[in-house]
Amino acid sequence: MRASLGKVRVFLEAIKFEHTIFALPFALLSLLYAAEGLPPARVVGWILVAMVAARTAAMAFNRLADCDVDALNPRTRTRALPTGLLTPRQMATAVGVSILVFLYAAWQLNPLCLALAPVALGVILGYSYAKRFTPLSHYWLGLSLGIAPSAVWIAVRGTLELPPVLLTLGVLFWVAGFDILYSLQDESFDRAHGLRSLPQTLGAARAILVSRLSHALCVAFFVAGGLALRAGAWYFAGVACAALMLVYEQSLVKPNDLSRLDVAFFTMNGYVSIGLFVFALLDRVF
Repeated sequence: MRASLGKVRVFLEAIKFEHTIFALPFALLSLLYAAEGLPPARVVGWILVAMVAARTAAMAFNRLADCDVDALNPRTRTRALPTGLLTPRQMATAVGVSILVFLYAAWQLNPLCLALAPVALGVILGYSYAKRFTPLSHYWLGLSLGIAPSAVWIAVRGTLELPPVLLTLGVLFWVAGFDILYSLQDESFDRAHGLRSLPQTLGAARAILVSRLSHALCVAFFVAGGLALRAGAWYFAGVACAALMLVYEQSLVKPNDLSRLDVAFFTMNGYVSIGLFVFALLDRVF
């Protein structure tokens, strides 16, 4: 029993389960506006199951796809698969089970969710190979997380409309912006091993400029999404706070100084996602 619990802990660490916090608040934000009130508990439950299952499948698949690369990279060679703490078979089993759970949750929600579930899986699983052929892999990752608001809207209303699409674009550019910054630490490794990223393609300084532009677009789409939702002052106050946090995040990273990269990536982005959700919740309450 203790050994099994230990494997579970290793697996959760391997897929960075705690990073679910990046996408979940935006899904809940979309839920608040799509439901126009309190959504049925059943719908909320299956949305949460679908989100956790989809992210687990994507991260476990990513660890499988990148196992050989992770073993070569000094930053990632201590991960569970390269060190043998987990086996490829165990990780593949987790992928398969998570996909089945995701498809079942989509079936429980509505027919459109089930019909689009394979598309969503194609996006989130396909990201794992994006760095092999495009420096725009950061935007693929952004889309993988960004589909959450649109998916939740479909789950609640059974249709897709403009407001969640704008939120999806906001999340896409938010994620891409911080992923570009995070990939700065692998610039030399990517170049040496034929992997693609914007730092590898453009150099650190230009990649940071693209990251800043992406975050500016992120804020613009969140504003546009709020207008389409006819959100109130609390929502836009949240966007303003998120914008200030993104400015601060960008100030932490410089081409020749990545010492505060973890603060920029983990801490500030957690504040952005949770903060905007809290302000949206206040907007719906008041």
